[in-house]
Amino acid sequence: MTTYGFHSSHEQIHPAELLKAVVRAEQAGFGAAMSSDHFSPWSERQGQSGFAWSWLGAALQATDLAFGVVNAPGQRYHPAIIAQAIGTLGAMYPGRFWAALGTGEASNEHITGDRWPRKDLRTRRLRECVDVIRALLAGEEVSHEGLVTVDRARLWTRPETPPKLVGAAVSPETARWCAEWADGLITVNAPADRLREVLGSYRDAGGRGKAALQVHLSWAETDEEATAIAHEQWRSNIFPPPVCWDLDTAELFDAVSAEVPPDRVARVVNVSFDLGRHAALLNEYAELGFEEIYLHHVGQEQSAFIDAFGAKVLPQLR
Repeated sequence: MTTYGFHSSHEQIHPAELLKAVVRAEQAGFGAAMSSDHFSPWSERQGQSGFAWSWLGAALQATDLAFGVVNAPGQRYHPAIIAQAIGTLGAMYPGRFWAALGTGEASNEHITGDRWPRKDLRTRRLRECVDVIRALLAGEEVSHEGLVTVDRARLWTRPETPPKLVGAAVSPETARWCAEWADGLITVNAPADRLREVLGSYRDAGGRGKAALQVHLSWAETDEEATAIAHEQWRSNIFPPPVCWDLDTAELFDAVSAEVPPDRVARVVNVSFDLGRHAALLNEYAELGFEEIYLHHVGQEQSAFIDAFGAKVLPQLR
């Protein structure tokens, strides 16, 4: 049975309000949650960027939900520190935490002042980070020299069972590569044929574990309002790689998205006032084989969305 979760968007919502929202989502019937992990928002209009790892401890304590986070180790974060963060949350909340690992975006990683590597180097760096994190979570002392450097690191606080490390992928090629190392897969909503291809590439390559999907959506009482919300908040997020990987400030994202029309945003966000249409789309995603689906209402006000989907949409998905 598919689990439907709540996506916690730190780049859009103050962390105190986001904590209230995820508590409300659990009360409304959402069965899990996941979190972004940004240093910068995608747009000045979004205007937030709380530290996900501080917030995750509070959110796990405030709810009984399972939580995941999408993280990019290797530049802004040293992999040993991410292993320690994963290990601590896993030890405090056994069986409730997972981390999805990806190669990241320049908008978050450029802050270190280090050069933003080309994609093939970022992929190799992530693979090194995965091996370091797994070894540390297994209790090994780790020294490593490569695209990341580790000197005699050891985790002293670890969970009995290491949390799952999930592969984050938006292309079939990356999904196939993730199958080499990941405990599961997470991707974002796209046309059904594309999602089928991404998931099929992961499974055909021997990918194990659950497949998860993050769904961007916009809902309001009217189509006009839902469209306006999506356009105001998410038009800077419509660009495919490499643009979304390589632009490095919110100001640049705003500049390149200034003339994006609302109908283009609707290609990447499910925009509708019709709760039945949202339910039908979510059921279609489940039929593709996704066992966990995380709903991201791209507006900054979450309460009405949570209440409406809890009352009218989630029952249709069960």
